Amino acid sequence: MVSTRFTKHAGVEHPIICGAMYPCSNPELVAAASEGGGLAIMQPVSMTYVHGHDLREGIRLMRNLTDKPIGFNALIEKGSKKYFEKMSGWIDIALEEGIRFFVTSLGKPDWVCEKVHAYGGVVYHDVTNRKWAEKGKDCGVDGLICVNNRAGGHLGPSTMQEMYDELSDMGLPLICAGGIGSEAELNKALEIGYDGVQMGTRFIATTECNTPEDYKDAIVGAGEEDITWTNRLTGVPISVIKSPRFKQENSWLTRKLLNSRFKHTARMFLNANSFIRLRKISKSKSKNSDKMKKYFSAGKSVETVKSIESATVIMNRLGESLNSNPNLVDG
Repeated sequence: MVSTRFTKHAGVEHPIICGAMYPCSNPELVAAASEGGGLAIMQPVSMTYVHGHDLREGIRLMRNLTDKPIGFNALIEKGSKKYFEKMSGWIDIALEEGIRFFVTSLGKPDWVCEKVHAYGGVVYHDVTNRKWAEKGKDCGVDGLICVNNRAGGHLGPSTMQEMYDELSDMGLPLICAGGIGSEAELNKALEIGYDGVQMGTRFIATTECNTPEDYKDAIVGAGEEDITWTNRLTGVPISVIKSPRFKQENSWLTRKLLNSRFKHTARMFLNANSFIRLRKISKSKSKNSDKMKKYFSAGKSVETVKSIESATVIMNRLGESLNSNPNLVDG
């Protein structure tokens, strides 16, 4: 079996994370991916505001579906006091319900590390470069999610190899996030030296994910050349599938605000609009209009996603491909 620092931290069989995805991380998907032997990360905003579960009730629902470990995603970007209090309370509930693996994004994770470490848990932090990796390490994180230029959602500027070369001397487990859609990319990442991978796009195109079928079909039908980026959703680049109504840049006024002392307010406004749009997509019971689906988020791993399958089956198959790789098992 392939054992890494990550599998030991997470208590899982396979060094694979099904990443948190807004709005796609419904509890059935999270449970199914974890049941396959990897670690799936729940997204509390999706759980409560999109899928309609009280957080504690949603965690217990997942526990009824699988007894395998699950993780928790904490978006901790500087914002309102009300949001900070809400996220802090969510983390407390997750800890009380036995979750011990946390992934932090977009903020300073020192206070999360303090909470989680008190329960014997671990914190991995999303980073796109050395600067944020060093800040995360200084805050006490236990590992780094290395978001490269092939990722879905928010993406970084560097390649898989460049990020490893930049961060491998930091003494922390490194997770490759971006461009992993099949056994070939997974094995390549671990052969480079990563302790695991994080996948998102592949797990949207699954039977357990309850996002509309045309989103899944768009992923299966897209190729690498169909992936581009836009900053209209959150104010920073995010990967999306090209569509006829797609626009890349914000208006000149929004760009000005994003580069001013009001940047946090501007980003909160963009995120609120994105939240409303994505919630409509997730709740749609029919084919989405061109306007609704002009910003389907996905990474370049769409190139290798050719079918809609069970998340449990996908996770098992990916893990088995590592177990049959002599470069990893014997090493």
